[in-house]
Amino acid sequence: MKKTGKDIAEEGTRKGITRRDFFGMAWKGLGILVAIESVGMITAYFFSGKNKKTTAPKQLLEAGLVDSFGPGSVSAFMGGRFYLARQQDGGFIALSLRCTHLGCSVSWEENKKRFICPCHSSAFDISGEVLNPPAARALDYYPVLIENGVVKVDIGTLKERKSARKEQLIYA
Repeated sequence: MKKTGKDIAEEGTRKGITRRDFFGMAWKGLGILVAIESVGMITAYFFSGKNKKTTAPKQLLEAGLVDSFGPGSVSAFMGGRFYLARQQDGGFIALSLRCTHLGCSVSWEENKKRFICPCHSSAFDISGEVLNPPAARALDYYPVLIENGVVKVDIGTLKERKSARKEQLIYA
């Protein structure tokens, strides 16, 4: 007896899953997996902790003697994640090395007297004020204490700010 196309199709469905059905289900499964991973990545981006207030118990780091920092100088403390900047008038501020735009590490350009972000070219002056966007606010800072002629920085308390102000400076 000769088999028709209908008979062959019915035989294929009785034997189990066809090759076409298998690949169809595999593609659907991969699509679902990609969708789940995409949702996870988007969630991680929006809840990455960028806007978290980072405060911990007071953690004082000794930066050095007041006299070892000249007016208009900037010293990097990479272990403490800050730059200690002494203004021309003698005031101290400990600036976070993280750009307020996307969190890249800024670097001090001594010849141009500015901090520059390598990611999007935001620039900041010695007090942390924005010179060149896309950063919309000044660099965050850590509280500075001066005790017995020694400059100390509280690296457990990061303070957010919109702009640089004179009252954020500490004088010896």
